[in-house]
Amino acid sequence: MPLPIFSSRLQCSSSSSSSSRSSFLRPKPRIDPSLTLIPGLSNDVARLILSFVPYPHISRLKSTCKSWYAFLSSKTLISLRHSRDNSNINNLSHLLCIFPQDPSISPPFLFDPVTLSWRSLPLMPCNPHVYGLCNFVAVALGPYVYVLGGSAFDTRSYPLDVPLPTSSVFRYSFVKSVWERLSPMISPRGSFACAAMPGSSDRIIVAGGGSRHTLFGAAGSRMSSVEIYDVEKDEWREMDELPRFRAGCIGFLVGNEKEKEEEREFWVMGGYGGSRTVSGILPVDEYYKDAAVMDLRVDGGEKWRIVGDMWGEEVRPKLGKIVAVDCGKPVFFMLDKDWILRYEVGLNRWRKESSVPKKAHYDKPVGFVALNGELHVMILLDGYNLMDTRHTRQQRKAGSLMIHMYDPKKKTWRSVVAKPPFNHQLDFRTTVMCTIRL
Repeated sequence: MPLPIFSSRLQCSSSSSSSSRSSFLRPKPRIDPSLTLIPGLSNDVARLILSFVPYPHISRLKSTCKSWYAFLSSKTLISLRHSRDNSNINNLSHLLCIFPQDPSISPPFLFDPVTLSWRSLPLMPCNPHVYGLCNFVAVALGPYVYVLGGSAFDTRSYPLDVPLPTSSVFRYSFVKSVWERLSPMISPRGSFACAAMPGSSDRIIVAGGGSRHTLFGAAGSRMSSVEIYDVEKDEWREMDELPRFRAGCIGFLVGNEKEKEEEREFWVMGGYGGSRTVSGILPVDEYYKDAAVMDLRVDGGEKWRIVGDMWGEEVRPKLGKIVAVDCGKPVFFMLDKDWILRYEVGLNRWRKESSVPKKAHYDKPVGFVALNGELHVMILLDGYNLMDTRHTRQQRKAGSLMIHMYDPKKKTWRSVVAKPPFNHQLDFRTTVMCTIRL
């Protein structure tokens, strides 16, 4: 039959050609991958060169060879990047960690605002009984990102449509590239103030919060408890409570590890404590106009003090997002629609600083975060409305991300456009973000 004869001829010709080629090929020398990272360069120089690679691109380079995988997955890389940063040579930029949805069902992403590059992170461990996690807090401390608390639905509770706060704490290690479950908080909470406290003993402090879920209006509980977490001991302990119930608040640490630890202050700003009804039907939150400040001392003698009304009786209190920028000392800024407001500590008042160059539609959520000493106003372009199902098939991508950056020192604006890798629209009303230096 012609077919087997033809196939046998092919096999013979292929085997003969391969044997002839193999006779001319020299055997490849066996090189130990641990001997060198880049041929012709010492490992010290090669490590320094690889440390300049933008962090979102590092995962792509791990598959180059075994020696690169070992180095790019080690603590040496992060320590080398931080030592280079301390020597003022190409200071490390802050990366933005974005949690678009429940991190157990939607992966978080790292965003580099300098190179406009993205990198996805692994999913957080999933609990089969809990779903719809929101109002959690993400904070960075060292080479770790901590995800604390939040509100979610639990299939083991009744009724099923009532959200419950959670006390769970997870930590993602950028060295091991894994999620770890840590000791839970003493009190479950969501929508609370949180701040990382680096120093001789790394700690995390949380204050206030409640059980509200994003699907509900002014429902949910409020709380005033305060806790502090010791990273080394993996333990939580209670602290003096807030002067009154406060949820939906934001926390900032004034002072850093270079200063004396007893001079640090923990600021809790914004938030609401009660609610009222409009026409006896529609619930509306009553937002606070003041702030609570705790003097953090090494001896444990914490004490709260109240910073009075920041708006005055004649000014409508703004309810925008608040961030802190390190301009030699922390300075608080607020985004209210298209206006940037600065908090004057001496006057205890919010003053208009600047306006966003391109106004965003007020009905669309806008992101607001501090990165590298600048204010980033993030506006999603070419997206679609989550409540409008008519355009779901035509527009599945999240569109483009317009980022307006304001420098408080130079008082100048600049803008860039990034292409997010999300397959759905980014809703900044529920998106959780934090910054990290790697």
